[in-house]
Amino acid sequence: MDEFIEKIQHLKGIMLGVSLSALILAPLAIIISLYLATHPKFLLLIEQEGDFGILLMITVVVILVTSAIWFVAGLRQFKSLSKWNNRYYNYLKKKEQLDQSISSQYDLDKE
Repeated sequence: MDEFIEKIQHLKGIMLGVSLSALILAPLAIIISLYLATHPKFLLLIEQEGDFGILLMITVVVILVTSAIWFVAGLRQFKSLSKWNNRYYNYLKKKEQLDQSISSQYDLDKE
């Protein structure tokens, strides 16, 4: 059981990196996309280029929606990992207390 929990702890570190990248990169993508979408020259480009302009605008909207979803998923994952971390440390404390209790009960700590 302890090996399983330690493997989960290792995966938690990887997932923490993924959630932090979502919390950093998604807002950056949203800011850049909003800047482009509201820039006057971008709006002129969309009007002048016809089909390409429409495709470009659709791409910006897709980036905005995807980044927003990615950001929310990153927040949820980060909260979940924080809760897991608290429960894991509580588990370790209780395990240590139980080990000490058993050791003292059976005089195992005198060796």
